[in-house]
Amino acid sequence: MLDQRNDDSMGNGSSTTRKTYAMLELCHVDTYYGNIQALRDISLSIEEGEIVTLIGANGAGKSTTLMTICGINRPRRGEILWYGKPIHHLPPHEVVSLGISQVPEGRLIFPDLSVSENLDLGAFLRHDPTGVRNDLDYVFSLFPILAERRRQAGGTLSGGEQQMLAISRALMARPKLLLLDEPSLGLAPIIIQQIFAIIEKVNADGTTVFLVEQNANQALRIAAHGYVMENGRIVMRDTAERLLQSEEVRTAYLGM
Repeated sequence: MLDQRNDDSMGNGSSTTRKTYAMLELCHVDTYYGNIQALRDISLSIEEGEIVTLIGANGAGKSTTLMTICGINRPRRGEILWYGKPIHHLPPHEVVSLGISQVPEGRLIFPDLSVSENLDLGAFLRHDPTGVRNDLDYVFSLFPILAERRRQAGGTLSGGEQQMLAISRALMARPKLLLLDEPSLGLAPIIIQQIFAIIEKVNADGTTVFLVEQNANQALRIAAHGYVMENGRIVMRDTAERLLQSEEVRTAYLGM
């Protein structure tokens, strides 16, 4: 819960307390792989409409954080709240049905399926054919190259095109919250610029974004708020602008 406020809108002098919740909150989450603890007392929040980023070195626990949100890994302690309601007990498909979609690290598209078939799978849980067609047009407007290659097998696309496909597949679920795991990994600089521009466009079109990145400079430049993770812990949290100016962040993550 983020805040409470008095609501006197009834105009009768009485006041009621109305709770305002973040879109997503992790509250003191611990996650393990067997007996090995991967996340330690993780607390963070994401407000609707924001881009929030989680930065840190390889192996810090960033991907585990996303997989814990998605229900792939269950937290051993703590809570994950979606608009104030606990979801950490839900299986992954129910998390997706709430409006949370992940673009996994390494893309993980289906290489033997066509671009169109990969996109169809992103909309697997939906039952609104007109909306699905509209969203297909939307992702093709974001990535026209995918429209040109809709019948081509996903595995024959370039690395940048596969990343475009992975993002588009997640968007076909029409998420409220898009989780992005290292979208710039292994891409040429010009493609990275394109991908980050699309992330900003998707956010401007109404999708909240939680961005996990090793490319701290790019991530912090488009985010509103950021968290820094080391060894499974959140060690810093602030506005993205302040983190960009932090001497510690500049030295450790920006190569300055």
